[in-house]
Amino acid sequence: MTVGDLAVPVEVALLERALAWTGGRLATVEPHHLALPTPCAGWTLQQLLAHMEDGLDAFSEAAAGFVVPLPPARSPEHPVPLVPVLQAKACALLGSWSRPTLPAVRTGSAHLAAGTLVATAALEITVHGWDVAATVDAAVDAAVDARRPLPPEDLARALLPIAGAVVAPHDRPHRFGAPLPQAPTASYGARLVGFLGRRP
Repeated sequence: MTVGDLAVPVEVALLERALAWTGGRLATVEPHHLALPTPCAGWTLQQLLAHMEDGLDAFSEAAAGFVVPLPPARSPEHPVPLVPVLQAKACALLGSWSRPTLPAVRTGSAHLAAGTLVATAALEITVHGWDVAATVDAAVDAAVDARRPLPPEDLARALLPIAGAVVAPHDRPHRFGAPLPQAPTASYGARLVGFLGRRP
C-alpha cells in the first residue's frame, strides 16, 4: 500500500483512510454544536473533541516506540481544541507512522505489535468520527435515524475484524457499550457501529 509516493504497511494505509473520513466529519462542526451530547455517554461534543486530541497525541508519541496512557477526559472548562488543530495533529499522526516498516512499541513492561496499535488508532478515529457526525446530524434534523452517515463500506469492512480482536469484555461498558444486534442484511458500517455499542 502507499501513502502519497511512500510504500507503507497496510495498517498505515487503513489509518490514512480513517483520518480522511473523520476529517470530513470534523469539517461540519460549528461552535454551537460543542455543548451537545454525543453517543459517548456523559460527554459533550466539546469533551469528545478534547479526548480525540489526546488520542492523536498519544498515537503520535507511540511512533517513537512507547505508549503513554491517555489522561481522563477534560472538564468542560478546558479550552476547546479547534478543529484545525485536530486536523493538523491528524496529519502529524499519519506522517509519524508513514514508513516502510513499523517499530516495536513498548507499553509498560510489555511490547505491542505496532501494526495492531496503528489499526487500533484507525478504529478509534473512525468510531469517533461517527460520533461527531451523529451529534452534528442530530442538531440539524430530528429524523436522524435515517440519515446518520456511516463509515464507508470498505473502511468498515476492514475495521470489523480489528474491533473483534482488540475490544475485550472488560472494555464494556466503560469504553464501549454492549454490542447491539444488527440484521443479517445490515451494512458493514452499521455492523461496526453496532458492535461498538452505538445505534446506527
